[in-house]
Amino acid sequence: MKPAEDYILRQEEPFKSILLHLQVLIEQNFPDVDLQFKWKIPFYILNGKPFCYLNPSKKKQYVDVGFYCNHAFEKYNDKVLSEGRKVVKSLRYFSVEDIDSDILVYILSEAYKNELNGYGKK
Repeated sequence: MKPAEDYILRQEEPFKSILLHLQVLIEQNFPDVDLQFKWKIPFYILNGKPFCYLNPSKKKQYVDVGFYCNHAFEKYNDKVLSEGRKVVKSLRYFSVEDIDSDILVYILSEAYKNELNGYGKK
C-alpha cells in the first residue's frame, strides 16, 4: 500500500470518507495521476507536475483540495478559495455531501489546462 493511501485510510471520520470519495473522483477523471505522499499529505502528480493535493484540517473540520492556478474560472469561480494566496487555490469540503463532482472535475480540468499553458506555478 502506498503511504498516501495508508494516510487516507488512517483518518478519522468524516475525513476518511471525504478523502476516499475525492480519491475516487480524481482517479476516475484523471487516470494518469500518481498519488504520492508529499509534504505530509496526499498529493497527486500528473505528467510529472504537481496537480492537486488533499489536505484534511482537523482543527477547522474540512478537507481542502488544493491546486495551482492564478486565473479566474469561467464557471464556479465563487466556489474557489484563494484566501490571500497568489497561485494556490482550493475547494473546501466539510462532508461527502458537499462534494459536487461536476464542479470538482471542471475546476481541476481548468487548473490543469492552465498549468499546461504555463500560467500555473512559477
